[in-house]
Amino acid sequence: MRGASKGHMDNKNKSSNPGTIVSVRGSIVDVEFEKDLPTIYSLLRTGKDGNIAIETLTQLDARHIRGIALTPTEGLARGMIVKNSGDTLKAPVGRGILSRMFDVFGNAIDRKPQPSDVEWRTIHRAPPPLSRRSTRSEIFETGIKIIDVLAPLERGGKAGLFGGAGVGKTVLLTEMIHNMVKQHQGVSIFCGIGERSREGEELYRDMKEAGVLPNTVMVFGQMNEPPGARFRVGHVALTMAEYFRDDEHRDVLLLIDNIFRFIQAGSEVSGLMGQMPSRLGYQPTMGTELSELEERISSTDTGAIMSIQAVYVPADDFTDPAAVHTFSHLSASIVLSRKRASEGLYPAIDPLQSNSKMSTPGIISERHYRLAQEIRQTLAQYAELKDIISMLGLEQLSQEDRNVVARARRLERFLTQPFFTTEQFTGFKGKFVTLSDALDGCERILYDEFKDYPESDLYMIGTIDEAIVRKSSRDQA
Repeated sequence: MRGASKGHMDNKNKSSNPGTIVSVRGSIVDVEFEKDLPTIYSLLRTGKDGNIAIETLTQLDARHIRGIALTPTEGLARGMIVKNSGDTLKAPVGRGILSRMFDVFGNAIDRKPQPSDVEWRTIHRAPPPLSRRSTRSEIFETGIKIIDVLAPLERGGKAGLFGGAGVGKTVLLTEMIHNMVKQHQGVSIFCGIGERSREGEELYRDMKEAGVLPNTVMVFGQMNEPPGARFRVGHVALTMAEYFRDDEHRDVLLLIDNIFRFIQAGSEVSGLMGQMPSRLGYQPTMGTELSELEERISSTDTGAIMSIQAVYVPADDFTDPAAVHTFSHLSASIVLSRKRASEGLYPAIDPLQSNSKMSTPGIISERHYRLAQEIRQTLAQYAELKDIISMLGLEQLSQEDRNVVARARRLERFLTQPFFTTEQFTGFKGKFVTLSDALDGCERILYDEFKDYPESDLYMIGTIDEAIVRKSSRDQA
């Protein structure tokens, strides 16, 4: 108790030691203190009613600090008084945050009252030590056939989701949240970094209609907010995720949209701070900043945080430093294809470009590995034959090539799947397909068991047995 009161006195002393603003340059504020210089990451308050928040980033000398404003700096002027809160930026954690939407300060932004039954924790936390990390590589079953078979996700791993607008990123993310909640009794946290507020509002509505909101938390650092807020919102979401992993021992699905905006916000902060830019104008500390965020996403002996991150690749240049640094942290890459979406093959995942580090015989079974290789080979052969088919027609192919085309087209249709979150639009009842059922279906198609079935019988089904039911009901009619 004596220790707690001493800490309280320290904070009181710090907050009673005001500073004075000496310069304001955009979001960067320099403050002078007579004594007790604030520590790095200290949260300072200034402006009317302390509504402007500044995070200390560096100590310039014995009396001056430089910080980044997390709120707009309108109205700030030299000579204004700054108070040291004696604390860092904190995030609310606890069951009370479920089904709610927050900003970087933990303020509720869903027009509902602020949750009361929460605890506040600092967002600057160390990754779990190596001794607590899980060393087993486990597959996380999503219930989505094409992902589980060709690009399996790692429990406690990080997957990148690449795709433009309108190819089904949000639908895929919402379906994964649904399956996480229903099958794994987990918690989902959606973190919007540099999101358009329109997209956030639409996603909130979609999740509410799909019934997945009760086990979801949403955190947004919107596109119009200062770079400091966008730079810290990822840490806020991770602090919430760590609570559910470490205190409630639950699995957490962390969805980040978009991780490139985090790097972009860091680049803006670095430029404003006057740091010398590195290659292609990125900040020299990019690798460190990204690692500080990514290394906290891991499996421990109590639970796992699994992350799916939307990745924007600048000018489609995969050698861009932002893409290179992000790739080094990912264990799976899921690439969405506009061409497949236009053909109605949903989810519109490109099976040949998507891959996973889990796809090795040592982690997935020998059978799974062999089937995945055979599926890729069949689809790759079909992709090569498409040009010949478009020019000369299917009749000009050899019988063997025609069999390959038939198998590939049936596999493509079987790897489509009706989603729970799109039932009201498609009229198809959503399906969760186990990995063993998905592999069984692919194997039977590869061995020509369904070569006499129309391709439409395999389209938008769950398990392969549904194709048999469709055919028999049609035959009876």
